[in-house]
Amino acid sequence: MATPVTPATPATPATPAAVGPPTIASTRRMWAILGLVLLADALDMIDATVTNIAAPTIAAELHGGEGLIKWLGSAYMLAMGVLLVLGGRLGDKYGQRRLFLIGMSGFTIASAVAGLSPDPALLILARGAQGAFGALLIPQGMAIMTKTFSRDMLTKAFALFGPLLGVASVGGPILAGFVIDADIAGLSWRPIFLVNLVLGGLGLVLAIRLLPHDDGDASTGVDGVGSGLLAAAMFGLLLGLVEGSSNGWTAIPILSIAAGLAFLAAFARRQSTATDPLLKPSLLRNRGFSSGLLVGLIVFAATTGLVYVLSLFMQQGLHASARDASLGLLPMTVGIIVAAGAGMALIKKLGRTLIFLGLAVILIGCGWLLALVSASGTDLSLWALAPAVFLTGLGMGACYGTIFDVAIGDIDPDEAGSASGSLSAIQQLAAGIGSAAVTSVFFQSAAVGLGPAMTTSLIVVVALTALTVPAVTLMPRRAPAEPQH
Repeated sequence: MATPVTPATPATPATPAAVGPPTIASTRRMWAILGLVLLADALDMIDATVTNIAAPTIAAELHGGEGLIKWLGSAYMLAMGVLLVLGGRLGDKYGQRRLFLIGMSGFTIASAVAGLSPDPALLILARGAQGAFGALLIPQGMAIMTKTFSRDMLTKAFALFGPLLGVASVGGPILAGFVIDADIAGLSWRPIFLVNLVLGGLGLVLAIRLLPHDDGDASTGVDGVGSGLLAAAMFGLLLGLVEGSSNGWTAIPILSIAAGLAFLAAFARRQSTATDPLLKPSLLRNRGFSSGLLVGLIVFAATTGLVYVLSLFMQQGLHASARDASLGLLPMTVGIIVAAGAGMALIKKLGRTLIFLGLAVILIGCGWLLALVSASGTDLSLWALAPAVFLTGLGMGACYGTIFDVAIGDIDPDEAGSASGSLSAIQQLAAGIGSAAVTSVFFQSAAVGLGPAMTTSLIVVVALTALTVPAVTLMPRRAPAEPQH
């Protein structure tokens, strides 16, 4: 996620539970609940992106090296992606309020552990715990609003998600840069995690006061075996990528990747036989949805990796401070927000054509960056990079807000919930894989210089992005006439 991206705009449920004309008091309560849900989602977005800037400083102070840089983002997004769909099911089964409180409590405690970690191992575990509890927390807010908000309020709520979470995605890297430069109480990077003690504590107090009580539905099925297989698959693949690029392609990383692929095959098999699969087999048989899943996986992986290595290049290659590097990435995030906002207005008219346009702009922006780095290496200023960075962000925003909306363009309405949850999980998993894979390419090439390392990374991103173009032609031409959730 981690990347300063605006997540796919939550879609309006096909049949939201209306609560009748709200009174003034109930309207105030709904706005308060919306504020709480946005706080929870903002915490997720900030913590998903905060290590984009902070990773080099953290790795230097904890003597964690390249492995720590790769795992800081990947551990969070891996745990989030693997458990996101499961978190939604657990909320249905045991009650959204209960899971929200568990998720917020666990996220806050894990943030404290991360901020106080004395060594890389504990910090990576804490980042994984943040992602895991975040996966329990995030799905509950959407479900609570769907059950308790009026249709009009639900529409207003979803209209606010994209812009406000876009601001949160900007805030993560900028917060990290300024906090590290300020060196508050001599704590360096640690306050970027410790601030969650205040925000998480506030969220807990509000949740206890505001969220409606619900007992859940004990008959809801939860596929623990499928979740375990998916977790093992993703962990094996990421461990192999990180270890292989950091310590050489010995037997351990090769066996790890092989085991990951075997677990992935077992997960796919499980989805076709499980009573309550995490991913409905009928969705995978839908060509348009499967193509959108593939496009989303590659685009999110490539662009997440790009943001991570751009941050490394700015700090280690161009010798920018953490604060300056965060500002150097700001044009990209502004581009994402601008294009995502425009995409909301254009998607009904353009459909998948908007995705083609977004991919084209990404390729042009990355090509521009490639030309600059190839010509000048590390003899560049952040100002020289800014226009190309902004253009790349425009392309990313056009894709982020539309790929998943178009992907569900021809699925059955009763599959919309499963499809939406699956796509959100893929987005998180792709971000984890991308940050590990592209940074692996960067560090593997860094032996001959950071300029060549950035050049090679950009070539990989361009190649991956170009590969998705044929798959877009297989996606539905239009997004659903009425957004679904």
